[in-house]
Amino acid sequence: MSISNAILRGVSGAYLVQSGYGKLGMPDEAAAGIQGFASTGIPALSNLDADTFGKFVAYSELGIGGALLAPMVPNRLAGLGLGAFSAGLLSIYFRNPAMTQEDGIRPSQDGTALSKDLFLAAIAGALVFGPSKAKKGKKAKKSKK
Repeated sequence: MSISNAILRGVSGAYLVQSGYGKLGMPDEAAAGIQGFASTGIPALSNLDADTFGKFVAYSELGIGGALLAPMVPNRLAGLGLGAFSAGLLSIYFRNPAMTQEDGIRPSQDGTALSKDLFLAAIAGALVFGPSKAKKGKKAKKSKK
């Protein structure tokens, strides 16, 4: 694993693990508040009860964060998980008019905190579309010939 990938994975993974850990055992009232907000971007989430939703979010963040921190998980697989997670967060941002200014893109005062999830999407893209070890190995073999 390259140093740049270790940095991308380490920082985002640690952030998600910390966030997920903080949501473990979340009271139903808090989970219901987050669920109401999340369902603006992903309407199917409103079908869950608050306790199930709270556990789903906490374990999702812990799982994706753990995958990012585990060096045996390939970059592309970890990036796909992070990409799916950040796509959900960004759908909440873009589908909630209070989060953006009139142009629907730039964050409003309320949307600034959520718009930062674009960085997670960028990290996911770097992990998914970055060079793989197989490609590096083939290049090294060709250059020796």
